[in-house]
Amino acid sequence: MLRKVSIGTWVLLAAILGSSMSSVDSTVVYVALPVLQEELGATVVQAQWIVEAYVLLQAALILVGGSLGDRFGRRRVFAIGLGLFVFASALCGLSQTASQLIGARALQALGGALLAPSSLAMITAFFDEKSRGKAIGAWSGALALAAAIGPLLGGWLIGAFSWRWAFYINVPIGLITLAILFLRVPESRDEEAGGTLDWIGATLATLGLGGITFGLIESSNYGLNSPIVLTSIAIGILSLVSFVWSQSRVPHPMMPLSLFRSSNFSGANLITLLLYGAFAVTLFFLPFNLIQIQGYTPLEAGASLIPISVILGTFSGWAGGLVSRYGAKLPLIVGPLIVAAAFLFISQIGIGGSYWLTIFPAVVIMAIGLTIVFAPLSTTVMSSAPMRLSGTASGVNNALISTANVLFVSLLGVVALQSFGAAVDRRVQPLELPALALQQIDAETVKLADATAPSSLNSSQQAAVNNIFDLAFVEAFSTLMVFCAGLSVASAVVSWRMIDGKPQAKKPG
Repeated sequence: MLRKVSIGTWVLLAAILGSSMSSVDSTVVYVALPVLQEELGATVVQAQWIVEAYVLLQAALILVGGSLGDRFGRRRVFAIGLGLFVFASALCGLSQTASQLIGARALQALGGALLAPSSLAMITAFFDEKSRGKAIGAWSGALALAAAIGPLLGGWLIGAFSWRWAFYINVPIGLITLAILFLRVPESRDEEAGGTLDWIGATLATLGLGGITFGLIESSNYGLNSPIVLTSIAIGILSLVSFVWSQSRVPHPMMPLSLFRSSNFSGANLITLLLYGAFAVTLFFLPFNLIQIQGYTPLEAGASLIPISVILGTFSGWAGGLVSRYGAKLPLIVGPLIVAAAFLFISQIGIGGSYWLTIFPAVVIMAIGLTIVFAPLSTTVMSSAPMRLSGTASGVNNALISTANVLFVSLLGVVALQSFGAAVDRRVQPLELPALALQQIDAETVKLADATAPSSLNSSQQAAVNNIFDLAFVEAFSTLMVFCAGLSVASAVVSWRMIDGKPQAKKPG
């Protein structure tokens, strides 16, 4: 018994450290985006690609990563992904242009696609049904604490040194994790797995998500009615439809459709798509609001979100235990509704005001809702799939987390640009500015919160236009938060209709 507990402890520690590295990196990137935009001269579209290059490829390849772990060993695949992630992180820190950083982030995604599903699959393989909920809760809580440290540490590193250290921080964490992995963690795999990997499915998934994402993000450059944009989106939709069709035809699919026969599995993954999509949109756009509109430093912006991670880290273990006692249905209804209330609160925040009366109450409310959701959601996903497909099930869920980021950040990014542009036009018209200045102002709208008044205007006109940019961004941000509240309510409805609420034993086969 002591040996078993010891193995489980090391498994949990390795999974936490490896996943924390990816978690810290993700949160730090959001805090760094406003600085990256200014230092590398990146447009909002390029800033989106710095995020989306990672999540897009990870969403497409993470299913393959889950399958690889089940077939060839979860520890082995975890280690390969970890090593690649560390190497790519160093390249990110060495990047000199936005394009180089985007390329390095794409390489990082390959490592993340192997790393993410294997971490949760290792936990599922080494903890029995009785202790799995608490283990996953501890894993979720530790990731939340890492996410709390990430923005704070990253904000300090960015302010004191450079944004590059936000990526270099992954190197020592990764090396420590590799040491624990090879010295203490045993191997596990699906002994019945066989056949070739589904590269056709991976290709179709990549084309599908890539086509839709490219079309939505680049619509700000080419226009929504551009043949390039419409063709890209059409190819993406057709590829995703073909992907689903292929999964019912190939002998060894990367996303076995049989998993979705479980209402719990289907419902939990749909909740993941909606709720994580709303959260990703908030993480992407909120730092622009805090740093470029509200005047926060990167350190202050990172610290402002700490209540979310601290509350998650403190109570996620408790929330994971709720499933074994009461089932998942109630927390997966109540949690998203609380998160929706937080989004509506944020939508009412204007320019200025005390942090303690504006951002702080919103993040506390959001933290409570997310704490109630995250651990029960992960436990429901993993408990509703056969044990031998735990890596694949984790891969599906992680793929949907990345897909939510890709689709909703790009989709609501279009909403933000359209709303921002319309708000600027409406407020600029009464100023009766010269035609050249109006053209220059229109060109600046692609920068969102980083937009600045043309130098051709006099000082009073520049001040007026800069104020218009700030007000327009706040209006656009408010619109996004209302959309996010709607996504959260929709996830609560899915919970009500699809989650049975009863503790579900892990399927043996």
